[in-house]
Amino acid sequence: MFDRLTIRIFTIFLLTISFFLVLIITIPNLDSRNLTYLSSKEKKMGMMIANSIKNELPHIPKNKFRWWMSLIVIMDKLHYPGQFLYVVTPNDQIIASDTVNIDIVRNFNELTKSLKKPAKKIYDLQEVIGPFPLHYGDEVYHLYIIQTEINGQLQFVNFIFDNPLLLLTLTMLVSTPFLLWLSWSLAKPARKLKMAADKVARGEIQEWPELETTGSLEFKAAGMSFNHMLRELKRMQDLQQRLLSDISHELRTPLTRLKLAVSLSHLKYGETNETKRIELEANKLDSMIGDLLSLARHRYACNQVQMPCQIDKLWQTVLNNARFESEQLHKTLIISTLPSDWLLCYPESLCSALENVIRNAFRYSHQFIVVNFSVNEHQLKITIDDDGPGVANDEFKQIFRTFYRTSEARDRESGGAGLGLAIVANAVTRDHGEVYAEKSHLGGLRIVIKLPLFKNL
Repeated sequence: MFDRLTIRIFTIFLLTISFFLVLIITIPNLDSRNLTYLSSKEKKMGMMIANSIKNELPHIPKNKFRWWMSLIVIMDKLHYPGQFLYVVTPNDQIIASDTVNIDIVRNFNELTKSLKKPAKKIYDLQEVIGPFPLHYGDEVYHLYIIQTEINGQLQFVNFIFDNPLLLLTLTMLVSTPFLLWLSWSLAKPARKLKMAADKVARGEIQEWPELETTGSLEFKAAGMSFNHMLRELKRMQDLQQRLLSDISHELRTPLTRLKLAVSLSHLKYGETNETKRIELEANKLDSMIGDLLSLARHRYACNQVQMPCQIDKLWQTVLNNARFESEQLHKTLIISTLPSDWLLCYPESLCSALENVIRNAFRYSHQFIVVNFSVNEHQLKITIDDDGPGVANDEFKQIFRTFYRTSEARDRESGGAGLGLAIVANAVTRDHGEVYAEKSHLGGLRIVIKLPLFKNL
């Protein structure tokens, strides 16, 4: 039953309330200034003084003029050093040589008049003990002893006991770490579930068996449902990927026949405007099918493995190919020095992403393409600038959408299908990075890619 979240929360709530009630009831009793009963040693000391005075009382006739002065003389003679003796008569008159603490004695006398259970109480630095019986004639007087309290509690402690709100605040502060730990323990399965959901959002569809064994029954049930959802998602991905593969295969077969027919037509009838147009559209269709397959492979492929890669080796082949291509196109490509830091990434997807961006820059630039690599403490930043026509500012975000083509002539003239930057965005976000576009200082488009560095090496 305790495995249920509801029961756990109720139990913790009940224990917390009980804990505070116990503290509220118990802590005030720890105040040493409260009325407490005497120890045997203290009681023995008080009785010795009372008996000593009682032995002297027969020498003081009660009808003697100012008999109480004789009693004061006796009390001053019999008390121990640091003590003051007070006698309270049956009609509550106080006899003592010291009149400073009479109010204390009067207050203490109102609290306890039981001769069977003498007690003590602390007033500031004074400790009052009593009452002890003094039989004088037919009457019983009460003897009280005031002495300096040596081992009294600190003034700071007295201040806390005198301010219940402060005491409650301190109690809450002391119990805060324990309550935080309880809250953290209860929320732990939820954090794991969130972590799993975040990874799924990044395209990492894999089951989390520990979600079915961690936390309360409610969290375990949620973990089971979550894993069931992942299995269904994975099954749908496989179906979608298979469907795309089948469609591409079925499309490419007639496309190949179409290209073959165009080639034969060229041989038989020569090139005409109609066959050129058919060939151009067939090539566009072939390119689009290739991009679609690439996007599906990068988005859903689970055969890739995320691994640590050194930056200057990861993109070396891509950049060498780009240098060669720039020479063939007679364009100027400037590439900064690659850092030697590490990334945790899917290398094939990231290589394809950078290659796509650079090829786009080749396609749209007039002359210059600049690829710059820089790192800070936690991040790699890659900027790819071109001096082409660029895109409108309000389209910087939309160009990363699948099949999005700008309203400018940039894509229309090139015949792009609007899949290249979608492939880039998918690859970068899959490695916990970000990609965005902005206006380049060369006048064209700048693509910025940021990726977290891998520091565990």
